[in-house]
Amino acid sequence: MPSSDSTAQPGRTGHSVVPARGVQRLFFALWPDEATRMAIHAEAMRLQQARAPGGRWIDRHRYHMTLQFLGDFASVPPSLMGAALAAGGHVRAPAFEFVLDVAGSFGKLWWLGCDAMPDGLALLWQQLGAALESQGVRPRSEHGLTPHVTVMRHGDRALRATPIAPLPWAVSRFVLIRSEQGARNAYDLLGQWPLGKA
Repeated sequence: MPSSDSTAQPGRTGHSVVPARGVQRLFFALWPDEATRMAIHAEAMRLQQARAPGGRWIDRHRYHMTLQFLGDFASVPPSLMGAALAAGGHVRAPAFEFVLDVAGSFGKLWWLGCDAMPDGLALLWQQLGAALESQGVRPRSEHGLTPHVTVMRHGDRALRATPIAPLPWAVSRFVLIRSEQGARNAYDLLGQWPLGKA
């Protein structure tokens, strides 16, 4: 599971350093459906009430789990975007289910994550990495996957790994996202791909 007392690891999926204002970030992610999103939000609010940390809690419409991080840019190069879209179309991984069952932090960034790596998630990550490499793209997250959903940034303290009631997540697709820091602070879904039958 993600380490509870480590700082954010820039070489791992789930890159968590906040980019400067005006910077665009490109990444593949799992994008929860509304029911899962609401369940994540409810657990985040339980953490907030029980632990009362300072910090900035993430809006629920921004919840995601990063799969492959492709970088920060003043503007995402069209060639990279095209290669990423092509790579997404080459993935043939099956749909899967897993649970979020632990809360913890990278320093003062709090997350919900997995106590053990789900096989389906590992397979999707591996296939997506191979598809990106076939398009000439070297993922920034090539060294490993640390599955987590960020729920709070800039806390006033770290959170030791803490079991939570299992929160099921049925994964039937993955997406390509461009995020933009600044006035919009927007997430644009550039592409989405269904996963096959389990």
